[in-house]
Amino acid sequence: MNNRFVVNNRFVVASALAAALTVGFNVPPSAQSAEKSKADAMIADWPATPQKVAREMIAGYGPPHEATSSMLVWHANSPWKRTILSRDEVPHEFPMKHTDVLEQSIDYRVPPDRFDELAAYDGSVIVERTKGEMSARCDKEEMNFLALNLANDVATGKKTVTEAREFYAKTAMAFKEGKKDPYTQGLQFTVGKGGTGDPDKPMPMMK
Repeated sequence: MNNRFVVNNRFVVASALAAALTVGFNVPPSAQSAEKSKADAMIADWPATPQKVAREMIAGYGPPHEATSSMLVWHANSPWKRTILSRDEVPHEFPMKHTDVLEQSIDYRVPPDRFDELAAYDGSVIVERTKGEMSARCDKEEMNFLALNLANDVATGKKTVTEAREFYAKTAMAFKEGKKDPYTQGLQFTVGKGGTGDPDKPMPMMK
């Protein structure tokens, strides 16, 4: 098959899906089914891990609000502010080898003096001071819950970096064995709704 045709065809499918999903989730069942079929076509040639996660996210949250050939995006899919699923996998070896594909974000203000501790705790917990957001990136939503619950513990001084990493490893292993700790089932702290950004302040010489 002509490679140019394949690329163009994928672009058409991506564009059609993105346009169709701008209406959100409040659509008739027949339209939902059509959108799901388009999403299935979109991810058909994705690697196994992101394809599996895509099907789980669509089953749980409905079709994405935005879609390209390499990314699906959901907005305000509570409890998340944003969910981004990427086709491209990022290798990660904590607490065991896997690939990160699913990034989920919340509004959260981290004290600047806690940034180093969060970076030491888990490199796939992403903190944005200016936007006032914190995200976790893994291959399972449950592990994102776990990562952010522990990040909150570190940010608030409830756990040290070592304690958080050990708890993460033990809880992730237990989850593989079918044991579901509350930290893997939802956010165990109150999540803000905006107002968490920190625009900083201008330097005196720039005023």
